[in-house]
Amino acid sequence: MTTVELTRFRVEPSRVPELLRARPAMLADFRADRAGFLDARLVRLPGDQWLDIVTWRGPEDFAASRAKGANLPGIGAFFAAIAELISAEEGDEPGPAGD
Repeated sequence: MTTVELTRFRVEPSRVPELLRARPAMLADFRADRAGFLDARLVRLPGDQWLDIVTWRGPEDFAASRAKGANLPGIGAFFAAIAELISAEEGDEPGPAGD
């Protein structure tokens, strides 16, 4: 069973290009430094809001990543473009048998 992180945040319109430029480096830093990182999808929502959907091998991997915060430049640059954290949730994605 994988863990899914759902983070909704607001970005000022003038900083959207900065956010999008920082995304590839943030993902590269996650791949290099975050055990259990599987993938991430960024979704633009109405009202200057975004949703980051990140999949982890399990809750322990997500917790370890959260503890590291913005410890690498690519991650820090992405986080710096965010004006406001709106919500952060996590849940389990059931496997094929519904586990």
